[in-house]
Amino acid sequence: MNFLIPNNNTSKISVFIIWLFHLCGMAGISYGNKEFFLAFTPINLFISFVLLFVNQKQLESKELKAAFLIFFIGMISEILGVKYGLIFGDYVYLDNLGVKILGVPVLIGVNWIILTFITGSLSSRVFKNKYISVLTGALLMIVLDLLIEPVAPLLGFWIFDSPVAPLQNYIGWFVIGIITQIIFQLKIIEKEYTFSTHLLIVNAIFFAFLNYKIV
Repeated sequence: MNFLIPNNNTSKISVFIIWLFHLCGMAGISYGNKEFFLAFTPINLFISFVLLFVNQKQLESKELKAAFLIFFIGMISEILGVKYGLIFGDYVYLDNLGVKILGVPVLIGVNWIILTFITGSLSSRVFKNKYISVLTGALLMIVLDLLIEPVAPLLGFWIFDSPVAPLQNYIGWFVIGIITQIIFQLKIIEKEYTFSTHLLIVNAIFFAFLNYKIV
């Protein structure tokens, strides 16, 4: 587990920032002014995205193209979901995630990049076999979604037309997750583990805590 220990100033500062932001968010949403802290959700997502790429071991055209492709796939799949009920089911995005394209917040596409990178990094660290890494990464994405879905309507993120997210949503996540994980495993050769794993852990803790406190 030594890979969890930041070994340079950039990593140390980045890890500190994401833990600080998420812990403050947990406290603020649960015990303080919920609407005030939720207004910072887009900023928190954007900062997480920037820090994720600042910490990448290699950031050249191939890596940027892979990230853009994941963004594009995520956005198209979400647009199909919002407009036609395909892939994930019938749902709409609410207003706390910022600017939208065809009903889908741009930050959702960014979030597909973040989730793919952080789950893919950990799975590739644990499993050297790329097929297993792809499968594990997609399953980890579903685990995160399972934690997010119950609180998403309460946080003003999105809402399904059914009381809970349907099975179709998780099947859709798995299918799209497999595709984005394949891109990540094939195109991101020099993988970064420390910051990515911290971001994965802090997100899991953040949403698990909110499930306990506000659902």
